[in-house]
Parts: sequence; structure tokens; C-alpha cells
Amino acid sequence: MSDQSINSYRDLRVWQDAMSLAESCYRLTAQFPRDELFGLTSQIRHAAASIPANVAEGHGRENTGSFVQSLRISQGSLKELETHLLLAERVGILAASDLEPVLGRSESLGKMLRALIRSLQDKSTK
Repeated sequence: MSDQSINSYRDLRVWQDAMSLAESCYRLTAQFPRDELFGLTSQIRHAAASIPANVAEGHGRENTGSFVQSLRISQGSLKELETHLLLAERVGILAASDLEPVLGRSESLGKMLRALIRSLQDKSTK
């Protein structure tokens, strides 16, 4: 979050990266079989979209405790997303070569969420 001022959730790097991850997931699932539209495609898209949505919601509440709780929900959605992606690979819908970059971005986003939570908790205890 460096020296830049944060005027909106859209200014948060964690939200921007979460949006990019969600966009990647939408593009990835566009290649899934049609019979998965209400299965893994829907599950992956829902989990991916929930991550930035919860960051935005928490930021909008303008309360540190609520923001931290929303960031934790984002973390949960991130783990849900990873699980659905891994399942898609296991059942042969998603190639490992397509999965690895998305999991790498997911791991990076998870670290960013944890760091932001820690930062907010540190500020609220001072």
C-alpha cells in the first residue's frame, strides 16, 4: 500500500490482483465442457468472484474489525477456489500446465491477504 493514498477499494492492490485472478478463472472455465456449466464452472466462477467482492465489501464498511473479517472470508473463498481448480485437474477437465500459473497467482494473493490482515490487526492494537 506504499505511499499512495487509498481512496477506494479499487486502489487496493489486493483487490486488483483478486480481480485479475477472477478474470483468469472466467477465461479458463470458458474452455470447460458444457455439461460442467452448473458444476465446476459455476463453482470456480463463484469462488473467484467472491474474493474481490469481499475485499470491496469489507473496505466499504469503514470498520477495521469488519474489514478483517471480510478479508478472512476472501481467504476462505481463495482456498475454495484452489480446491475446485485442483478437482478440475484431477477429473481431467483442466490441464496441469493451465493450473500451475493460476495456483501461483492464488498463492501470491493468499500471502497478500494474510499480510493485510496482520497489518490491520497491528494498527488496531496500537
